[in-house]
Amino acid sequence: MELIDGKKIAAEIKQELADKVEELKSQGKKVPHLVAVLVGNDPASETYVASKVKSCKEVGFKSTEMRYSSDITEEQLLEVVDKLNRDEDVDGYIVQLPLPGHISEERILLAIDPDKDVDGFHPFNVGKMVTGLPTYLPATPAGIVELLTRYRIETRGKHCVVIGRSNIVGTPMAVLMSRKDEHADCTVTICHSRTRNIQEITRQADILIVALGKPHFVTAEMVKEGAVVVDVGIHRVPSDKTKSGFRLIGDVDFEQVAPKCSYITPVPGGVGPMTIVSLLQNTLKAAQ
Repeated sequence: MELIDGKKIAAEIKQELADKVEELKSQGKKVPHLVAVLVGNDPASETYVASKVKSCKEVGFKSTEMRYSSDITEEQLLEVVDKLNRDEDVDGYIVQLPLPGHISEERILLAIDPDKDVDGFHPFNVGKMVTGLPTYLPATPAGIVELLTRYRIETRGKHCVVIGRSNIVGTPMAVLMSRKDEHADCTVTICHSRTRNIQEITRQADILIVALGKPHFVTAEMVKEGAVVVDVGIHRVPSDKTKSGFRLIGDVDFEQVAPKCSYITPVPGGVGPMTIVSLLQNTLKAAQ
């Protein structure tokens, strides 16, 4: 069993991005500028945005945080989006989800200029992804493909099972893994909360990608010997063995499942760091 080290690969990509920024500077070109819009104070969103800002600094990008209280109106947030669309200094931006219940996430998403949609969530960019045209790919699925590629994990002709069908991870992941590409070309099955006999399907997987959002959902009986397992889930659970009083676990019961795998991502330190660097790669693409 080999661990897929997302922290190590993310560090390599950050160095590549930093080198590219130095090259842009030496040519007198502007450095990429990423803006993060944060509404309210959701703890997970706060942590994620802080990571983005820190990573931008590490690679030499310009980054801006725009914070608004949770009582901002939908119309006011749409004005913020419009302003960012028209700001020529901003190469890409994200509106951090989830948004407060009184704001339509769909309406905000549709208002974002697809050319600045570095999250890759706008239907225009999703459509380009599905048809195989160059575009901004959703960060987490793109990061997972990058991990499989850099670890030289064979995908062509393999059976990939994706658990989860969200627009952020599960569905785009299935699309990317089924594409006719050197680092894809899988036969893909999507499973979800309504799938019957899910264990029978997951046991057929050469590559199992788990993004269901349920702690320790995947157990050893659900995985075949030698499978590659990618765990997208992240959950805080109480622990009396850590200073913080909690620890992070994934959707996969790592202790049980890892001995059966050829490769597996840990939580934390697997997929998470790759999500951030994929966003930075999209921002560089937007700047260019």
